[in-house]
Amino acid sequence: MSGAPDLRNYPESAAAPGRIEPVPRRIRAVLGGQVVLDTTRALYVWEWPPYPQYYVPLADVVPGVLVDEERELHLRFGPARRHGLRVGETVRPGAARVHGEGSVDGLAGTVRFDWAALDAWYEEDEEVFVHPRNPYARVDAVRSTRRVRVELDGVVLAESDAPVMVFETGLPTRYYFDRTSVDFDHLVPSDTVTACPYKGRTSAYWSVRTGGTLHPDLAWSYSFPTLAMQPIAGLVAFYDEMVDVVLDGERQPRPVTHFSR
Repeated sequence: MSGAPDLRNYPESAAAPGRIEPVPRRIRAVLGGQVVLDTTRALYVWEWPPYPQYYVPLADVVPGVLVDEERELHLRFGPARRHGLRVGETVRPGAARVHGEGSVDGLAGTVRFDWAALDAWYEEDEEVFVHPRNPYARVDAVRSTRRVRVELDGVVLAESDAPVMVFETGLPTRYYFDRTSVDFDHLVPSDTVTACPYKGRTSAYWSVRTGGTLHPDLAWSYSFPTLAMQPIAGLVAFYDEMVDVVLDGERQPRPVTHFSR
């Protein structure tokens, strides 16, 4: 193998772009207070490795909400037409594409929606944030007795021998600390809110001040995470890509990722 060494110490995503699989869950989405799609026949389509998108049968979209913008698209999965969405006074231009004949097998007659164009998405009766959950991704919150220390510019921000470690396929390990293990003297509350398909919506964010420098949005917490992630409720994690992590006395290389926290 040539090129730079792979310093990653976590598993890659399991599905390659182009993979198509059935979704065994009921999928619904809401716009302007109205359910605009309701299906048990959605498809997972991987446009890139970390997670899929939903492709929904046109017959399972509420009639009248799609507005044909009469623009032909030539896409990787075949020809499509761009559509907007309209529900009452709520209009989302270019928010959907309807795949036509000549598309990859199984995709003709399906609609691919821009996730953010809808107000809310649901798998069964549970709201899902940011993007569909990857059926090949596993996310575990595990209590550990390994000693973890987080530093920045030589300042210790948190240290514990009872962290909760979150292992998520395709992402580096995240370390969650009890609040008594965090030095809040260096944390400055932020108004930032983010969301995760597997953990839910954050309830708090902090920037970190070291010396005269304010490093924005390096720590966060979920007060009300999803059921599977209850062990992290109220705990504080740091953005490992921007801080220094010392695990069992060994300084860890900063991971390089492009995904959510």
